[in-house]
Amino acid sequence: MFIALSCFTIDNDMSAEVRTAFAQRPHRVDVVPGFVSMEVMSPTDNAQEVWLLTRWRDQASYAAWHRSDEYHASHAGIPKGLKLVPGSARVHLLDVFAT
Repeated sequence: MFIALSCFTIDNDMSAEVRTAFAQRPHRVDVVPGFVSMEVMSPTDNAQEVWLLTRWRDQASYAAWHRSDEYHASHAGIPKGLKLVPGSARVHLLDVFAT
């Protein structure tokens, strides 16, 4: 299994709008070959920080999704006016070797 963990911090107090956008997402990724699951969360002590964890069968499936037009279209639901803390967006690519 392969995990992509994306993290970012909201700079302009739009956490409610971000949560709504994820709750109402069009689920484009759900039918992508190799996709397993997705969870979106925030640390209990910082609602402005968002972690997006996606599980994939393998890294090649994630890479194909990340290069696709569907990936770019999936970001159309980003709330208008959203600003992130500069430098806060990062992606961690993780190889799961034991459970």
